[in-house]
Amino acid sequence: MQSISLLFDGGVSIAGLQAALDDLELRYNHPRWFIERLREDWPDEWQSILAGNDAQAPIWLRVRHGVPGRERYRAGLDAQEIATTPHPELEDALSLDESSDPGRLPGIAQGEVAVQDAAAQLVPELLALAPGLRVLDACAAPGGKLLHLLEREPALVVTAVERDAERCARLAATLARAGRTVALQCADASEPEAWWDGTPFDRILIDAPCSATGVIRRHPEIRVLRRQADIAPAVALQARLLDRLWPMLAPGGRLVYATCSVLRDENDRQIAAFRTRSASAQSRALVPDWFGLALPEGRQNLPGRGDMDGFYYAVLEKPV
Repeated sequence: MQSISLLFDGGVSIAGLQAALDDLELRYNHPRWFIERLREDWPDEWQSILAGNDAQAPIWLRVRHGVPGRERYRAGLDAQEIATTPHPELEDALSLDESSDPGRLPGIAQGEVAVQDAAAQLVPELLALAPGLRVLDACAAPGGKLLHLLEREPALVVTAVERDAERCARLAATLARAGRTVALQCADASEPEAWWDGTPFDRILIDAPCSATGVIRRHPEIRVLRRQADIAPAVALQARLLDRLWPMLAPGGRLVYATCSVLRDENDRQIAAFRTRSASAQSRALVPDWFGLALPEGRQNLPGRGDMDGFYYAVLEKPV
């Protein structure tokens, strides 16, 4: 059957109008390649992911552990008629009930509180910290997770690695303002021969460079800037980090792999492939069951679930 091509006064044909209505990019406000990847990865969830990306993200705070502590800080905000809601599972996480400028909040300038999504605040629990542990933060900038670790356990012996010189300089300034001391290496974590002293680490955090497709609601420019061609190089870099850093983990040690991506090639498929290459890597189901969805490897939160960003975590342990 031939399509009918009648023209309206504005010169738009019925066929053209139908094509526009059928266009995935127009209907869902995302690039076609990304929509198609989501449909493959998340056949039951892809539309809710896209809707979550278009929703307004809440402002989550990370209150410095112990000083002043979440409840004291929250009481201070209540006195200023700033309503908040504590996260039921994360003891340092607090969300603002109404959107406002976080730069005006008390304690921001002094480092008593920082803006950090609740999904990013799981790292201390997953690493199972203890005084004196040697910890590697392999992709450390901008430093929010690193500071959270040091707030939770100040007696860690931390090496932080960041390959981008400008980001490394900003991270050094952030640590100095917070009064924290770590061994900061401006280097490529995937090339340890340039910076590692040969002493194994008890804990390794790989907050891996990724597509950032789980935080589009906070950074809408990602849907324009990210290209399908960007994914394969990111996956290759993640694999290289896992392969090069795993031998640096001490027997009995723990590695936490994290991304802010919703693409499974960067997440559970990445970890499954790594475990095929590294038989000693034992996957632990330690990510709490309230967080996101269980995958064959690790757990995935999707954008907006629990009012949190799209985040993936996997926990690997090395046998003694």
